Amino acid sequence: MIERYQTAEMAAIWSPEAKTRTWFDVELAICRANEASGRIPAGTSDAIAAKSSFDLERMAELEKETRHDLMAFVRNMAETAGDAGKYIHYGVTSYDVIDTALALMLRKSVDQLLASCVALRSEVARLAKEHAHTPMIGRTHGIHAEPITFGFKLAGWHAELLRTEKRLNGAREEISVGKVSGPVGVHGVGGPDVEAETCRLLALEPDPASTQIVSRDRHANLLNVVAVLGASLERFATELRNLQRTEILEVQEAFGSGQTGSSAMPHKRNPWNSETVCGLARILRANAHAMMESVATWHERDLTNSSLERIVFPDSFHLADFMLQRLTAILSGLQVFPERMAENLRKMGDLVFSEHVMVALVSKGMAREDAYKVAQRNASRAWSGEDFKASVEADPDVASRLSAEEIAECFSLEHHLRFVDHTLRSAGIL
Repeated sequence: MIERYQTAEMAAIWSPEAKTRTWFDVELAICRANEASGRIPAGTSDAIAAKSSFDLERMAELEKETRHDLMAFVRNMAETAGDAGKYIHYGVTSYDVIDTALALMLRKSVDQLLASCVALRSEVARLAKEHAHTPMIGRTHGIHAEPITFGFKLAGWHAELLRTEKRLNGAREEISVGKVSGPVGVHGVGGPDVEAETCRLLALEPDPASTQIVSRDRHANLLNVVAVLGASLERFATELRNLQRTEILEVQEAFGSGQTGSSAMPHKRNPWNSETVCGLARILRANAHAMMESVATWHERDLTNSSLERIVFPDSFHLADFMLQRLTAILSGLQVFPERMAENLRKMGDLVFSEHVMVALVSKGMAREDAYKVAQRNASRAWSGEDFKASVEADPDVASRLSAEEIAECFSLEHHLRFVDHTLRSAGIL
């Protein structure tokens, strides 16, 4: 992942040093498990822990000969461990180490995404509480529909993030498995006891039926969950972009002193942070698709998954965490313009209450189709410049059925928005 979209938290998991350190931890756990089963001499694992190390430059030299990164690591680790080094990688195959280490890295990565999700959700909740009763127009198809509040809009985001956290926790549990079952997965050298002890030491569950690798349906599910997370963030960022349109301008990203909006047009304040989130979501979807292609392998093992996983795992987690942190920063500095929201809300006058007129007439016995036509013909007059409320009040079909108080209630913003707090409570905000 290019440095621009990395996060420090994910770099601490996916850097070459961090990945190799995780391999080291797995190899040491395997040694301890073999020692506990009596397969290697007592004291071997402590000797390896005390003496053995690795060096990335030395590994790179060895890989020129081995053409195998894991074996370059094993040789480097063994050459620093003295006589005990011969027991490193005892009775296992490469992906016993790689897949078990990958589980540890993926679990840490999900934990980081969950922490970033919680931070974003907290920021959404703050804004939603602050603007629970800030009226604005709701839009469908990009057209004014009926009044909502800005807090109501954000409540949907909060509920979606809660679902995201639930999906991430489910994927975390599914991916937290290791394997020490050897070539083709039949425990040909080390028994299931070694696998179970290794996994216990690493706080993983043994894969109940691995081949030479952990089946990739687990990994594909995880990256699809991450892609759905990205799609949610794209939805939020797209809404922020739309609300920042010049013609709407109900919110605006923070704009720093000296910041450049456009190289050619000094007046521009573009929603570039939100646009960045939208663009990166496309990569998460592409990576999930690539991982889906890796579920199928030839027989018990092939290498079709290996190369792409070196890209899609670190890139996806870096990007998802970057997007979460970026959107949190956007919301923390977001300028909200309630006056502009009120102004836009009134652009169509009282036309946005047409449904209430129709429903009130139906409640008085008028057929729904007839009530729709009454509301629509008065709305048509409003499109021609007449006042909608005055037109409704003067309509004999309305006046004969609704009192002045009932008509006033049809046009009451407070009445229309009376259940907003219910939605905020349902979404876990209030």
